[in-house]
Amino acid sequence: MTKKIGFLSFGHWTPHPTSATQTASDALLQSIDLAVAAEELGADGAYFRVHHFARQLGSPFPLLAAVGARTSRIEIGTGVIDMRYANPLAFAEDAGAADLIAGGRLQLGISRGSPEQVVDGWRYFGFEPDDGESQADMARRHTLVALQAIEGEQFAQPNPRPMFPNPPGLLRIEPYSEGLRERIWWGAGSDATARWAASEGMNLMSSTLKDDESGEPFHVQQRKQIEAFREEWATHDHGFEPRVSVSRSIFAIMNDLDRRYFLGTRDAEDQFGFIDSTRSVFGRSYADEPESLIEDLRRDEAIAAADTLLLTVPNQLGVEYNAHVIESILTHVAPALGWR
Repeated sequence: MTKKIGFLSFGHWTPHPTSATQTASDALLQSIDLAVAAEELGADGAYFRVHHFARQLGSPFPLLAAVGARTSRIEIGTGVIDMRYANPLAFAEDAGAADLIAGGRLQLGISRGSPEQVVDGWRYFGFEPDDGESQADMARRHTLVALQAIEGEQFAQPNPRPMFPNPPGLLRIEPYSEGLRERIWWGAGSDATARWAASEGMNLMSSTLKDDESGEPFHVQQRKQIEAFREEWATHDHGFEPRVSVSRSIFAIMNDLDRRYFLGTRDAEDQFGFIDSTRSVFGRSYADEPESLIEDLRRDEAIAAADTLLLTVPNQLGVEYNAHVIESILTHVAPALGWR
């Protein structure tokens, strides 16, 4: 299956001499530069992880808009925005503006979020679950409101004496970007949430972590999650075909520097553990000479099932090195697997 291939950056920055991103400014500006470099190399997507209260990328829309203004073709996305922290209507406004700047290239990954740096950090952003509601329920509630606003629902009663003339009828969130609603992805951590995403008409974004629901290898469980998503989607009439992405750490060993950084890393096998009292499985990383790497990747059932592959990149190694990582996969791996 041919695939769209992009990168996913967590945007770490560390004030340490060995880090190429020592400040938040470094992380942001280098993220823009890497997106430009990836587009020049022929990659299909530039995606960014969002974490709050952390030395990582935290406020996505200024970055997405800047990348949109500096590029012309590459998809620009998130993987993922934690909707526990999001004001749904402000989210819809910012998303619409950034998508218009980018010419309709946003691919927004959102989710219920993962463990953060502070306890219940969304409380500091002014949000509380309703009575009887979990924080995951709150994230899904925020999501459904945001989806309606992004779709252009007219809901707000106009002022009878406005400062400027209004169009007739109820008002919607502006700016509205046509088509953005079909480019929203849900980061699903289980089969059930993948089915929920399908029922609500969102594309599926699945990373290197999911609930351990069978004890099988990660890529097998993820492939089954993708199948569950597509089966549920087929029972609805959303009016468009869904997309599915998976994320992987993949490094083709092309030179001594690659070998020093990645060959023989300890995460070459799946890992099982607990997150928030839920048993989870963490997918392995891939690092090898191209011929061996190709054979390993050929056996990954979830990559085979997905139409989009996001390469997680070590952003603290700098733009030039990460462009090399992306180019190595595009040039020496993807064609042999029929991805390009």
